[in-house]
Amino acid sequence: MSPFPAKEAQVGNVLLYAASVLIWGTTWFAINFQLGVVSPQVSLVYRYAIAAAVLFAWCLVRRKSLRFDLASHGYFVGFGFLLFGINYFCTYHAQLYISSALNAVAFSSLVWLNILNSRWLLGTRVEWRTYTGAALGALGIIVLFWPQVREISVTDRTLLGASFSLVGALSASFGNILSQRGQSRGLPVMQSNAWGMAYGTILSAIYAIVRGEAFNFEPTLPYVGSLLYLAIFGSVIAFWCYLTLIGRIGAHRAGYSVVMFPIVALCMSVLFEGLRIDANILVGAGLALAGNFVILTAASGPDRSPSRVRTSSENPPAPITRASHRSASPKRSAAA
Repeated sequence: MSPFPAKEAQVGNVLLYAASVLIWGTTWFAINFQLGVVSPQVSLVYRYAIAAAVLFAWCLVRRKSLRFDLASHGYFVGFGFLLFGINYFCTYHAQLYISSALNAVAFSSLVWLNILNSRWLLGTRVEWRTYTGAALGALGIIVLFWPQVREISVTDRTLLGASFSLVGALSASFGNILSQRGQSRGLPVMQSNAWGMAYGTILSAIYAIVRGEAFNFEPTLPYVGSLLYLAIFGSVIAFWCYLTLIGRIGAHRAGYSVVMFPIVALCMSVLFEGLRIDANILVGAGLALAGNFVILTAASGPDRSPSRVRTSSENPPAPITRASHRSASPKRSAAA
């Protein structure tokens, strides 16, 4: 056993956080290659079908059990519907009506939604540093995109697009809370993601069929390459990192990563698209980074959430029942 377990856990949390931010911050660039021949809804079906297949294959190779009771599958359906279905459907459709800047500002409400829902649904006692960091992050995003935001006129299209984005953030928040609750009751992250993405894919495919979407395909290197990147890195790896982080430090803290995605996306634009760095970018990024420091500093302290994770993705899953929650072992595992 390491003589510095707390320090190692903190470093591990930072690595999970950094991986989530860096991967999802670059997926905005990859999504550009998905728009065109294939409809966004069908591309999402392809993305999560590939991701689910990779996760199931990984579980089989590693001999991880994929057998769960009916109550657990009910959790997987809800988890997949919220996080891999409604969330992405609303976020993609929001951009049909509003700019990506306003979409980013609206979706950053996930930070506060996670804090409020953690308090309301999990009884988490949120530290003042978390509130401070979230406020700095939200202010940073607004300053970052202020030139685009101030030009927006309040029209029906704007309200519809902003509503889509907010509903997507709310759905993602409920999915985050559900993941934290599932982990606290013994459901492993990788198997949960596999089943959740599978059910999310099925529900998205049914919706696409009902809408009459054509399941065509674009056999080009940009489309196929970006699809694989989004499926393997943007879905399999990033969601494992992010949801594992939720299990360790709570959704109210891990949710701040959504503020950092636009910062990474802006860096990509500076490197590959010739974006000019203005004062609002520097100030907004500075505020977001300051909030990031405050949040991660708060995350290094003890977790005061009553729903603190007691089991990990390496332990056998327990059914989501009141009895299994009472009988959970108090021994902290490697992923806690």
